[in-house]
Amino acid sequence: MSSGPVTEWPEDWATDAASNGGNPLEIDLNQYYSNGDIGWILTCSALVLLMIPGVGFFYSGLARRKSALALILLSLMSVGIVGFQWFFWGYSLAFSHSSSSAFIGDLSNFGLMKVLAQPSVGSSKLPDIVFCLYQGMFAAITPALAIGGVADRGRMLPAYVFIFVWATIVYDPIAFWTWNPNGWSFIMGGLDFAGGTPVHISSGAAALAYALMLGKRTGYTKNHGLPYRPHNVTHVVLGTVFLWVGWFGFNGGSALAANNRAAMALICTHLAACTGGLTWILLDYRLERKWSTVGFCSGAIAGLVAITPGAGYVTPWAAFIFGVVGGIACNFATKLKFVIGVDEGLDVFAEHGVGGIVGNLLTGIFATDWMAALDGGPLIAGGWIDGHWVQLGYQLADSVAGFSYSFVMTCVILFLMNLIPGLSLRVSAEDEDLGLDDTQLGEFAYDYVEITRSVSSELVTNSTGSNADHNSLKGESPEKIV
Repeated sequence: MSSGPVTEWPEDWATDAASNGGNPLEIDLNQYYSNGDIGWILTCSALVLLMIPGVGFFYSGLARRKSALALILLSLMSVGIVGFQWFFWGYSLAFSHSSSSAFIGDLSNFGLMKVLAQPSVGSSKLPDIVFCLYQGMFAAITPALAIGGVADRGRMLPAYVFIFVWATIVYDPIAFWTWNPNGWSFIMGGLDFAGGTPVHISSGAAALAYALMLGKRTGYTKNHGLPYRPHNVTHVVLGTVFLWVGWFGFNGGSALAANNRAAMALICTHLAACTGGLTWILLDYRLERKWSTVGFCSGAIAGLVAITPGAGYVTPWAAFIFGVVGGIACNFATKLKFVIGVDEGLDVFAEHGVGGIVGNLLTGIFATDWMAALDGGPLIAGGWIDGHWVQLGYQLADSVAGFSYSFVMTCVILFLMNLIPGLSLRVSAEDEDLGLDDTQLGEFAYDYVEITRSVSSELVTNSTGSNADHNSLKGESPEKIV
């Protein structure tokens, strides 16, 4: 199988930023690419798409029952909204060929104009249209991760508007400076294989900002938050499976070809997930002497997040360290929301924000020059393990810039939106009590939710003063029926 173009591009086609890559009525445009590479990236695009409902199920299972369906819908809406945004101008802003800026692209590919068969910005081994499809899935999953900050009290319409605006103002510039050859971080020498900063750090910062701007949920306390267990652990497991499988496309496809580097990235990804899950479940066991399913799933996601920026740069033994350190860091980071007093109940910041930062910094330490050379691409100097000491500084600068930009711009976007009539961010206290599924969707994840929507209004006390069998159809305790 070829690892690159089968036939060399004519120089005038390959360098013309406004070209389709040639006229398919006159020449076979497929001859310049390997069918195997294209087939692999098309498959990886579908795998990353699978991750997005996985995010919805994961969030839904962690959340309270009365807002479970809203979180799944928000994930699906991210696909629809960003799919249009990416076609409209997102791809051009992130990956245009001709931008002279170091911060954001131009509109030369507006409406996917001239996006067909010329070599893509990401790799000469892929045509523009294939690279566009693949990167569009990254653009769609990032707001889906960030939108977890709305849990239990965010209105849906403003969240939809936010997804479009945020993808344009926050995601596209960060993707440009990280992956476009004209981006300042790319030029500086920052290493980010599959989205440590554009996807994870940016979404973690945005979720934290969204939760901050919405304010705390009713009943929230600084010491214990809201004492509700995940309402459906099966959904958490299902979401984790979707994400774990999809991550093979997320990281493996980021080699942008079917080659040895993609295979090594998959090995590192899988190993980091395994060790992250084991680390987290052992950390939880030391406290409660219980083997937590949610703990293993959370640790696996932490390991996957941590390895994302380094999957194509580090060795498998380093991936083991990524999983362990990522699991430990994200586990303890779940307590940060109590320290800073922000009601970010789904721990998007702890998993993705902190996990992405840890992964970026570890990449600066463990990146190796020979791993990056597996696909025959440009050589890198490596990280500390190769004696390239400044690389950690590059990684830190990229992480700080990505987190700061996403957090500040998210706060600004939400502040301005909240001033616009009809786009107030938060539901009323009454709607929050009833749940987003009832008041914002009019649909429910479970049929029997309507039997006892509110603890305060539905508890029935019998003549003996006991209400044990009257809380729900199944006699569940009050803290479980909301």
